[in-house]
Amino acid sequence: MTSPLLSIIIPAYNEETRLPGTLKTVERFLDQQPYQAEVLVVENGSSDQTLQIAKSFANTNPDIRVLHEAQRGKGRAVRAGMLAARGKYRFFGDADLSMPIEEITRFLPPQVPDPQVVIGSREVPGAVRYGEPEIRHLSGRVFNSLVRWIALPGLQDTQCGFKLFRDDVAEDVFQRQTIFGWTFDVEVLYIARLHGYTITEIGVPWHYNADSKVRMFKDSWNMVKDLIRIRNNARRGVYNGAPAKN
Repeated sequence: MTSPLLSIIIPAYNEETRLPGTLKTVERFLDQQPYQAEVLVVENGSSDQTLQIAKSFANTNPDIRVLHEAQRGKGRAVRAGMLAARGKYRFFGDADLSMPIEEITRFLPPQVPDPQVVIGSREVPGAVRYGEPEIRHLSGRVFNSLVRWIALPGLQDTQCGFKLFRDDVAEDVFQRQTIFGWTFDVEVLYIARLHGYTITEIGVPWHYNADSKVRMFKDSWNMVKDLIRIRNNARRGVYNGAPAKN
């Protein structure tokens, strides 16, 4: 079996309303591309019909695969998808498609000549935010200031939910992952930088979705604690040595 050029991983928790439209949009986009691709929907701990809906799409499209993770956590779902993917480039994106799916082309060669890790950003030149309340933007900038201070100096937006990893980088980085909540993005980028991989940040158009599952105040506090955990892990050598195998 020929490996696809691109894998698109969609973590899905209670996404029965948005998932059908998202998968149709992704299918239309991939039908127009000259390369082979696959889509992995990773359902984790949903209490609605997300898993059944994903499976119904997979039954009619051989390029869609469905994984089930019983435990919740976006980071857990992304990790499962990244390690199960077969693509040369492995991209994960939120089910709300707050970044238009067509932007994926800008993450791939030749637009990025050597994409090791490429992250969508709402802050660098070329980025445009649509409809985001000022308080959400402000809280995000405060958190990212902490991220730059504690873990990842120089990166302007680690929490935009659209990122691409080359296959060998994904295999290396995600097998070292220890955080499975919202701060997993910071951890995997920290691991990638620690091991010498190049992180490219590109500005993207991004549309605010009021149905975001992030609880601004409670989750923000947990995310700050995770930043400290990342630094402690690094000091203890958790991210060094050979990656753990599944």
